[in-house]
Order: sequence, then structure tokens, then C-alpha cells
Amino acid sequence: MNTFEDLNLGILFDFDFTLPNADKSWVNLWVERYIDGKKESQPLTQLSYGNSPNEVEQGHLGFGMINPNLEDTLVFLYGPAVRKYPAIIEREPKTDVSSSWDYAIGNEEVELDIGETKILAAYWETESNSIRTVDLQDEDSVNEMIKQVNMVLLLKVKIEKNLNPN
Repeated sequence: MNTFEDLNLGILFDFDFTLPNADKSWVNLWVERYIDGKKESQPLTQLSYGNSPNEVEQGHLGFGMINPNLEDTLVFLYGPAVRKYPAIIEREPKTDVSSSWDYAIGNEEVELDIGETKILAAYWETESNSIRTVDLQDEDSVNEMIKQVNMVLLLKVKIEKNLNPN
């Protein structure tokens, strides 16, 4: 986090993550992209891992964007002991774009239920001169933002029971 901020590399959403029953769980982490109110058919990037040899996994989990306002933006995901190498997402160059980002959860500890999908963070861009804040825990607010701005990225996580433990 400090390196990203000190070098002004981009945006990093980083979470302290503890997964009890990691030996019987599967973690799905992905980024959905919406352009002009329409969800793209495939996630922008995704990472799935599980069946840990450890009963409990602890570490950092997150999503990073390098050069988020340029044509060739690099995006990556990571979790405890796993990572997805940065991928380039090509974008049309735009001028006069305003952007904002926020965590959907604060510094408090959040417990995820098995099978529950949770928004962790969001990044959004608009060609408008104003950007409003959004309650990322309120589904109606998120849907309204998706309709109103040009591009939205939603970082989501879902923990599932490992149905085929080895």
C-alpha cells in the first residue's frame, strides 16, 4: 500500500483476510466491469483458489490498478499465497474524465457467509464534471451509479464450500 501511494502507481484495494476452514473452502475473487450501464459478459479479471493444506489461511487479498486513467491500464488480483499476474486492459483514451474509488467495507471486521457475494470495493469514471459519493453496501445506490456513470469496476468476493475435497 505504501509503495503504491509513495510512487503514485495507481489504486490498490488491500484487505487483511482470514479464511477459517480453508481446507474445505474455495475463494472466488473477481472484478465486474460496466460500460454505460451494461455489464460485460466476462469478468475483467478473476482469481479462484482453495483446498488449502492449512485449516486457516491468513494474509492479504486485493485488487490493484496501475495507470488507471491511461489507455493501457494494468490490473491484478491477489490473495494469501496466490496472485494473478497483471493483465493489460485496453481502453479508449478520453479527456476530461473524472474518477473516484472507495472501499465498500470499512476497517471493521466483516464475516462472509458461505455462498454470499460481497462487494469489497469500486472504481468509477464519468465524463461529467461532478462525482457523487455512493453507499456501496446499498444495492439500489450501486445500481443507480452503474446507470449514471460511464464505467464502473466492482471488486467482488464469494466463499464457497469445496464440494470435492481431496
